[in-house]
Amino acid sequence: MNAKTTLRDSAAMRWTALLLLALAMFCSYIFMDILSPIKDLMAETRGWDSTAFGTMQGAETFLNVFVFFLIFAGIILDKMGVRFTAVLSGAVMLIGAIIKWYAVSNSFIGSGAETWFTNNLNYIPLFDELGVSPFYRGMPASAKLAACGFMIFGCGVEMAGITVSRGIVKWFKGRETALAMGSEMALARLGVATCMIFSPFFAKLGGSVDVSRSVAFGVVLLCIALIMFIVYFFMDRKLDAQTGEAEEKDDPFKVSDIGQILRSGGFWLVALLCVLYYSAIFPFQKYAVNMLQCNLTFSPVDPSSFWGGNTVTIVQYLIMLVVAVASFSSNFVKGKSLKYGLLATAIVALVVYCYMGYMRQSAETVFAVFPLLAVGITPILGNYVDHKGKAASMLVLGSLLLVFCHLTFAFILPAFKGNAVGGVVVAYLTILVLGASFSLVPAALWPSVPKLVDSKIIGSAYALIFWIQNIGLWLFPLLIGKVLDKTNPGVTDPTQFNYTAPLVMLACLGVAALLLGFLLKVVDRKKHLGLEEPNITE
Repeated sequence: MNAKTTLRDSAAMRWTALLLLALAMFCSYIFMDILSPIKDLMAETRGWDSTAFGTMQGAETFLNVFVFFLIFAGIILDKMGVRFTAVLSGAVMLIGAIIKWYAVSNSFIGSGAETWFTNNLNYIPLFDELGVSPFYRGMPASAKLAACGFMIFGCGVEMAGITVSRGIVKWFKGRETALAMGSEMALARLGVATCMIFSPFFAKLGGSVDVSRSVAFGVVLLCIALIMFIVYFFMDRKLDAQTGEAEEKDDPFKVSDIGQILRSGGFWLVALLCVLYYSAIFPFQKYAVNMLQCNLTFSPVDPSSFWGGNTVTIVQYLIMLVVAVASFSSNFVKGKSLKYGLLATAIVALVVYCYMGYMRQSAETVFAVFPLLAVGITPILGNYVDHKGKAASMLVLGSLLLVFCHLTFAFILPAFKGNAVGGVVVAYLTILVLGASFSLVPAALWPSVPKLVDSKIIGSAYALIFWIQNIGLWLFPLLIGKVLDKTNPGVTDPTQFNYTAPLVMLACLGVAALLLGFLLKVVDRKKHLGLEEPNITE
């Protein structure tokens, strides 16, 4: 068959496949941080202190790290292919999410399951001795069961992550790979904003607080994610039928494949950059709303007013979508007048969005601006890497911005405490820049992996990177919670914590990433890894 007739050679079909994968990840990102904007409500209604909250959040990656599930996920991906692993990951995410929903529901309170979890899992042999147990004596039973569900969800979401990366390489290799990966992450990260806006909305719906409604919202979205993966399954199967490619690999997986990956110095630098970078972002997201509650001065809003009602949530979300769609679309239009018109629309909508966030006087709506600048500039960065290269240089720039933002949160934002307008302005600007720095990673780092390893073992390479990354994603939510409790003795009000120490810790991760970024540039120049070269081959 003429290769020109395949789905992969149709831009519309390539981007449709990408859209299915991105929508699935969008839903998973929402669930990943579903409790983050209601940390204070979890303390009030379920008795979770910062240590319990951090331990539960860190549990997401526990099985991936300590039971090596991510390594097995990479092997499954290489052996079974993208489409099987995609559907499997969607099902695993949904199962874990349902368990987490039950853990925080009112049905769990007073049940036999609550009694069992109260009396058990207080000591885990070996893990307790090593200090890495996902539970501890005195941890609320609801937090323990939620941690179990989050572990299962974490297996699914990380499996989905490596699968989506592999799927994009399959559909876009030799084409606009970085643009595709950047676009996928831009859409997926809108899930962060969606979570920040709607999680408190559902938790407080109807004037009564019920945190399980927020988690139920996430469960419904994960059902949609599974449907997206199933539709992708049939698209991908048709592509293989057209190309004659076998989904399963002819070459059996060998342990030596992992050894081949681990012997690559470039791989290790990229993997360490990844763990440092993501450890300074994802754990921070889980505490960001509470950090803003502690450092910004908010006034109560009249519940009967427009700003205190439910309608404003929907209106603000629609404006957020205008910002995202207009800024993202501006990258793909040809005419200058239309391009600048879309950019102007995005800027005006962003200003309106930020004003509404300020008027609502809530930290979660302020932090929801996090991914919006990234949505607009990620395609620009991805397109630049595809055509011009400079991926390693972009990682250095991202690390610099990361350090700047965390130090601003640590030392400058608290100085504006009591200044209602100034504090929110500083917060908005810093959050936007942080989101922009985050967009450098998918545009620059992930498309570099195929340059470092053989195409046969890309799935395993991504799995190893995600496994190393997950060590940080397990450790730092836990560390932030412990540091918060240690540096705020006697503080019982969850809106009065001092966040300086955790933020300085995260800034140090950025400094380490910056040093590694410079080292990666040196290694790339000496060994000709091609990280600074364009992705698109003429």
